[in-house]
Amino acid sequence: MNDNDDLLGGLYPFMAPTAPARSRDKSVELLDSIQLKVAESLAAKTAFFEKYSQRLAEIAAAIADSYQRGGRLLTAGNGGSSCDAAHLALEFMHPVTAGRPALAAINLSQDSAMLTAISNDIGFEHVLPRQLLALAQPDDLLLVFSTSGNSANLTRAVDKARQLGLTTVAFLGGDGGELARNPSVDHHLIVETDSVHRIQECHLVCYHILWDLVHTLLADQRGHLGEHGR
Repeated sequence: MNDNDDLLGGLYPFMAPTAPARSRDKSVELLDSIQLKVAESLAAKTAFFEKYSQRLAEIAAAIADSYQRGGRLLTAGNGGSSCDAAHLALEFMHPVTAGRPALAAINLSQDSAMLTAISNDIGFEHVLPRQLLALAQPDDLLLVFSTSGNSANLTRAVDKARQLGLTTVAFLGGDGGELARNPSVDHHLIVETDSVHRIQECHLVCYHILWDLVHTLLADQRGHLGEHGR
């Protein structure tokens, strides 16, 4: 055994050539853990789409209608969910499938200068409403991500969006929290598990499908969408 083998064995005992039997068994435990997490993820997705496929189609129709009326997609989230908000906006702004047009989308969680300025001056819960006041138009649609459904700044955002005449959508987890019960939310989806990882995995599949559905619905409008650009 060389020095590299000694180092590898110290970091990952089950990968070392001369690891004792008890340590080698650790690799089996890791493989079992992988299979368990895959099964949990698949089960969460299966349960979700059995319950919410129709509502997902309705949300796709609402987004397509917003675009047809000259609106834009606005997204927002906190932490890992802000990454989902960014990812979804990117999908619409920079489509990876040939022949599908770029559609206007703005991630309200992306501007660090804006986020820190508003948070410092008047409070974090105002970060999204203040941007909506400046940017939102009545034909826009706001889609927020929250694994708990209890994010105060997102609640403020959907309330402000409703005041401004926007359609609102919430991708949620757990029991849906306050956002699921908020009358300012027009459409919501809930991944009914307490695992943040499983919730975000399901949200990812969900908005990839949503992107495809919206473009399918807009297929007959492709020649006219550019007329509404802002």
